[in-house]
Amino acid sequence: MIAPGGAGRAGPLAALLAALLAALLAVAGCAGTGAAAEDERAGASGGAGAGAGAEEIIRRAADLLAESGTSQAHTAMHMASGGTRITIHGEGGFDYAERVGELRVTLPEGEPVTEIFVPGLLYMKNRGAGVPADKWVRVDIASLPDGNLVTGGATDPITAAELLRGVRTADDLGEATVHGETLRHFRGVTDIAAAAEATRSEHSRRQLSAALDGFSETEVPFDAFLDDRGLLRKVRHQFSYAGDAAGVDVASTVTLHDFGVPVAVALPEAGDVYAGAVA
Repeated sequence: MIAPGGAGRAGPLAALLAALLAALLAVAGCAGTGAAAEDERAGASGGAGAGAGAEEIIRRAADLLAESGTSQAHTAMHMASGGTRITIHGEGGFDYAERVGELRVTLPEGEPVTEIFVPGLLYMKNRGAGVPADKWVRVDIASLPDGNLVTGGATDPITAAELLRGVRTADDLGEATVHGETLRHFRGVTDIAAAAEATRSEHSRRQLSAALDGFSETEVPFDAFLDDRGLLRKVRHQFSYAGDAAGVDVASTVTLHDFGVPVAVALPEAGDVYAGAVA
């Protein structure tokens, strides 16, 4: 059960996005923080599951993830405007049966922010902007103009998988080596509106529907890497954010590993949720 008290609207994360975009523009002229070189070497075979077969495999990814139990997650969000780039990393764990998780998100400047994801809500600690360091900010995800697909600095694994339910096209590019493992590489385009219609979760439907106005394009290119069970191991979405006149492209990557490890997510007590105004 979600503890009452201190619920936020769009302000806290809108301010965070503004800060991230400001940081992006402030470092103009420098090279990107640089995502680590990714080990994604395509195999010789390709296209074996192209077309409808590949699309059906991708649509099933969210259901298979929900059945997988738990995993650890690494997130990387690369934001680019013109020749300027910044990168935000996150590490944590998720319980897919309970649809909850926690990430420690490292921003370009300042202390890491702890984020707790529960259906319909996001809790943030070390938020800054006048919030005491020992307090949490609570935000209704559906109140955000992008449904928190990017403004929290990470696309959580549950939402990343739910987005794939809206797949429009997909091609099977064959085997690829990712971090030393042989996975199947799929490339295609999903659609936020179609994903909102296809999801089986009412919370995900509200979240994805809220995101429709936040992006200049609702069609989202993706690369997905699945193991031989069809389990999602890595997915990268390419968003075009509509909230900045200069245009911001956001590549959001989620990598999943250590399936089945215990994941415990403790929600903040009501007294630990900040009830004051957030700058």
